[in-house]
Amino acid sequence: MSTYDEKVAICALNKVFGYHPSLALNLMEKAGSALALFDGSYATLLEGRDAFPSANNIADATGNASLPSENNAGIEAGRGTLSVASAISFAEERVPCSASASSALYSLLPQLVPSQLEWAERELEKVRDIGGRFISILDEDYPAALRECPAPPLGFYMKGVSSPTEVFGLRPMVAFVGTRDLSPYGKAWCQKLVQALSEAHVQPSVVSGLALGVDGVAHRTALECGLPTVGVMATGIEAVYPWQHRQLADEMAGTPGCALVTDYPLETSPVALNFVRRNRIIAGLVSAVTVVESKTKGGSLMTAKYAVEYNRDVFAVPGRLDDVRSAGCNSLIASEMARIVTSPEQLVDAMGLGGPRRHRGEGGSWQTSQAGDPPEKVLQARLVRKYGAGSPLVNIGLAVFQQRGITPEELVAVLHLPYAVILSGIGTLEVDGFLSTDLLQRCSIASRFE
Repeated sequence: MSTYDEKVAICALNKVFGYHPSLALNLMEKAGSALALFDGSYATLLEGRDAFPSANNIADATGNASLPSENNAGIEAGRGTLSVASAISFAEERVPCSASASSALYSLLPQLVPSQLEWAERELEKVRDIGGRFISILDEDYPAALRECPAPPLGFYMKGVSSPTEVFGLRPMVAFVGTRDLSPYGKAWCQKLVQALSEAHVQPSVVSGLALGVDGVAHRTALECGLPTVGVMATGIEAVYPWQHRQLADEMAGTPGCALVTDYPLETSPVALNFVRRNRIIAGLVSAVTVVESKTKGGSLMTAKYAVEYNRDVFAVPGRLDDVRSAGCNSLIASEMARIVTSPEQLVDAMGLGGPRRHRGEGGSWQTSQAGDPPEKVLQARLVRKYGAGSPLVNIGLAVFQQRGITPEELVAVLHLPYAVILSGIGTLEVDGFLSTDLLQRCSIASRFE
């Protein structure tokens, strides 16, 4: 037992009690350390029991001849006594799971065996081999905001080139969450809002869940705008889900200030239940959550609810009343769970990040924004400079600016140009970064021109 340290023990405890960290923290407090829980005694505490009594019936339970009494049910090792009664009392604490805490404790205690420490030691070696690390709740660089939450993770895995302090301790953290089925409207607003944060006087880190849709757009835009970004995963640190974001994840892990994090052990698959824990960590790490687009059910609304529970600020981007992808956001606003986002500037001010706005100039350097030409004129000047005044690309770009979500067929009708010219022009403008298209070929102008 002496060959293992407390971090190894907490890694093992995180594996066993990952869905019930409150129970583990209470047991650690009673035992005096995480390491003490793996001496084998706790695993046999409830041996031979057919049922696990509730705290409400503790008097009857401890008075029953078939159950050990308060005096002889304890485990003593110079660190206090953990009795059946006190274990049950711990188990009745409210924890974030559907099963009762008492049932969870009854099933998990037998797993507190010394072999778990052997597993944890091998686990930490594998994590180090792939360039990661494990942050224990007892470590000084464990994020303070996350530690203050109800039922914080016992620890988490992290992969990145920066230290935990550089990632979590140097700037505010804000989350962007939303649907995977992102509309051009949602994509454009996600880009504009993240870009606005990058131009604020106080520049935060952008946190999201590395999923398709809003998450990916938020991470990618943050990287392009020079903001650090943190991806919270629902898998092991070595397995990126979805596979489409493997390159994005590699870029994040290799960029200073950025990181990938998860509280799941290596080789954990992305099953649905895992995303609940991921959403709790997203809400716990940040000071504010912005929901860009969301249906009435989904992980982003769950993240917003956790954020409210943790006393975080919640914002939502409103949408059309008949758009199912905005129904969740509109509901959050109507129920006053979230504040409405009316402009990028309003969001920056509401988050307390205000000050002189900055943007990237022609040479890529940061400049303070000044009042100037309206966005449409700026776009037109860029298009003319790039393609020439008589190019149909100028008219296509301006038409997309004026009507977000316009299709190639609609552009043909508006501009009276051949379909082949429209398709070729859309392709060129997209490659050159002036617009983007979705799976339905709806066109939206790049956020920097709006």
